[in-house]
Amino acid sequence: MKKGIRTVGIVAVWLLLWQFAARQIGQPIVFVGPVQVCRALAVQVTEAEFWMTVLHSSAKICGGFLIAFTVGVLGGMAAGRFRLLAEFLEPAVGCLQAVPVASFVILALIWIGSENLSVLISFLVVFPVIYRNTLAGVRCADPKLLEMAQVYRMGTLRRFRCIYWPALFPHLFSGSQVALAMAWKSGVAAEVIGVPDLSIGEKLYMAKIYLSTAELFAWTLVIILVSRLFELLFLRLLSLLDVRRGCAACQEASE
Repeated sequence: MKKGIRTVGIVAVWLLLWQFAARQIGQPIVFVGPVQVCRALAVQVTEAEFWMTVLHSSAKICGGFLIAFTVGVLGGMAAGRFRLLAEFLEPAVGCLQAVPVASFVILALIWIGSENLSVLISFLVVFPVIYRNTLAGVRCADPKLLEMAQVYRMGTLRRFRCIYWPALFPHLFSGSQVALAMAWKSGVAAEVIGVPDLSIGEKLYMAKIYLSTAELFAWTLVIILVSRLFELLFLRLLSLLDVRRGCAACQEASE
């Protein structure tokens, strides 16, 4: 209870400081306060196009993340099992991490156009993070336990649940926390450059064109809220596969 009250108080102080700064600057085109942002957002949420835009962008960015997560986990597990595959993939993964997002966006506009741009960019940004964390987790598996599993001829599935998963899960969870934020930042940035129809990036771009700073802040707030909601939902679902489940499976195997 006390923690909740303290959190509300901290947020309130920051909102007051934000409103105070906006009043001191006194230039709505340059900087607006939370009151103007809430007014602009209240106008937006009454329009059907607002919800269509939010759903459209969310589906593409979240879809790109989920595809990258799946491919990254499978690729990282395979690379952890076969060292030659890890060495073969390393230059490509390193390239994906080093190349700026803007370069990817421009190339993707040439290759696939703007319609599915955020899907591809989210995938390219998220995949290396999930892949590397999965690979690190697989390599952290205890070699003594793996040797024991081999001696007792433990099945592949049970070996994964009892040995690999407890080592892999912490890396995968922390990597997902980083990748989720990166997916939204890169996906929206791609939409701002590509300006596809019915996208949050298009709304940000139009707000900039018309110098509507309140709308710009309002859409930024929407991005924060939606990305946070997806992050909480995904991490909650992922936490259901906590390492303790792997330990429970291990106990069942020993019995």
